[in-house]
Amino acid sequence: MVGAKQDTTSGTTREVSGAPPALPLYLKAALPSLPGAARIPGVRKTGAALPQLTLVRHDVPVDRSHLIAYSRVCGFRVGRSLPLTYPHLLAFPLHMRLMTDTRFPFPVLGLVHVENTITAHRVLSPDENLQVGVRAEDLRAHPKGQAFDVVTDVHSGGELVWHETSTFLRRGRPTGSAADTGRTFEEVTASGTEWKLSGDLGRRYAAASGDRNPIHLYRLAAKAFGFPRQIAHGMWSKARCLAALEGRLPDAVTVEVAFKKPILLPGRVGFGSQAVPSVGAAGDVSYRDYAFSMTDPKSGAPHVLGRTTSPTT
Repeated sequence: MVGAKQDTTSGTTREVSGAPPALPLYLKAALPSLPGAARIPGVRKTGAALPQLTLVRHDVPVDRSHLIAYSRVCGFRVGRSLPLTYPHLLAFPLHMRLMTDTRFPFPVLGLVHVENTITAHRVLSPDENLQVGVRAEDLRAHPKGQAFDVVTDVHSGGELVWHETSTFLRRGRPTGSAADTGRTFEEVTASGTEWKLSGDLGRRYAAASGDRNPIHLYRLAAKAFGFPRQIAHGMWSKARCLAALEGRLPDAVTVEVAFKKPILLPGRVGFGSQAVPSVGAAGDVSYRDYAFSMTDPKSGAPHVLGRTTSPTT
């Protein structure tokens, strides 16, 4: 059930009751890609502008069985706090609803998740009821087409506790000056840690996350989108890196990543991390921050590059 209220300064805020059902959203996402679908009223995507629309869901609970399944597939310990990436799952149905809205300019299938930044302001408990809000903003030229951000804010008791910016690429000819080339990250060599990834990893992560993009599920589905076989989810790769750093990061932290090269399944990846110095407000140097990578063990080419940043004190 959906209710809407108009804010004349920032667009429309639409309240969503309950988790949006996944299957209708995926059918809606796939529709613009079907032959002849562009002739159906309301289906054709024009690429003109992002909708000024914020979707908000109140009192979002955490299902413990779902949390356990997610933690296991990503390598997190099951404990008394939410993994840093877990709120992304609570927001994902709203992401899909936003990007399948008739006013959204691009088809969902074919968008490339190129960067992701998460800021946690404190540890979150599985017992908290959260408010999740999502919006799209900053449509801009990119050397490979157009980029935009899907922004998520998570509140608890009126307090902003978690913030995420997911940057997506719509491939095509750039419109305007294409100055956005993305963030620059340190390249970290794998440190000997290697993970063997099964062919069903995409399906197992999809079952836990609700992200059932066909490129992650089966070889034939991935081939239809130009991949030789299915690929790992980008947010799984970020979560797996953070699981490897679990216990070493402060409660308040920002984690930025760039998704560089798809991970083919089945396959192997290497992981590396190194502590980097940060200077506090008083001039003291600490080593709470990390640069990290997930790479191809044979070539050393990066699949994921990332870094963590702690607040200065």
